[in-house]
Amino acid sequence: MSEPRVKNVQCASPAGLHRIAYKEWGDPDNPRVLVCVHGVTRVGDDFDALARELCDHYRVVCPDVAGRGRSDRLADPQLYALPQYVADMVTLVARVTAGGADKVHWFGTSMGGLIGMVLASLPGSPITRLLLNDIGPTLDGAALNRIADYIGQDLRFPDYASGARFVREVSASFGPHSDEQWDKLAADVLRQQPNGEWVRHYDLALAQPFKALGVERARQDEALLWHAWDAIACPTLLVRGELSDLLSHETAQLMTTRGPKPQLVEIAGVGHAPTFVQPEQIAIARTFLTAA
Repeated sequence: MSEPRVKNVQCASPAGLHRIAYKEWGDPDNPRVLVCVHGVTRVGDDFDALARELCDHYRVVCPDVAGRGRSDRLADPQLYALPQYVADMVTLVARVTAGGADKVHWFGTSMGGLIGMVLASLPGSPITRLLLNDIGPTLDGAALNRIADYIGQDLRFPDYASGARFVREVSASFGPHSDEQWDKLAADVLRQQPNGEWVRHYDLALAQPFKALGVERARQDEALLWHAWDAIACPTLLVRGELSDLLSHETAQLMTTRGPKPQLVEIAGVGHAPTFVQPEQIAIARTFLTAA
């Protein structure tokens, strides 16, 4: 079984330099590269099960987006936004395709899907096949407010078990998982502090840009995301959790009529967002991504 290599790439922001960490699975010389990018409070470890299954075909690259996991925190919290994330991923893609490949396939969950949408919309984009997991240009306002409140809570747990229970409760929309899978989902995003407390493995300042987002700015951002969507030309698959409160069925259906006009797959009994650790979900990804 392939084991991952943990690597780093240096990226730049208006506030200075920062390091983006990533896991790389599979043959390091494989020119077929799949980049998998996680949701707003998650980490690249989320894709361990998917990467193990797909690294026979791809070199699978799973970064921790800035401010999460093994990656550095940004000096200016206002930079926790799509422009910086896209710039970081351009640097990462340049690093992992330096051996000669200049194209990648992209799997993006939630925030990772938004990053992929924007990057895929740019002229000369390296993305040639795009899988979006429960995300689109129009997002439910109440769900966004829920996420913003959750991100900024300075929660501390006296022991790992307490933290793991919290992660399981707050992630119930992920759908049914085994106890072992829930433990993995918790362990990936909890870290013990020197005083013995357990905390979530990301910068709480991620919440600041969310809280600063006004109604007018949100409308402008939505218009820009639809513009980006309409500019995407590569083959695209849109996956939606049937019970998702972030991406409505109506928005998903509208997405199938515009831009790349993707196929839509809805996963029953799951909300925001499918984790792609279950074999039947991994099979959906493999079928689409390797179809070329």
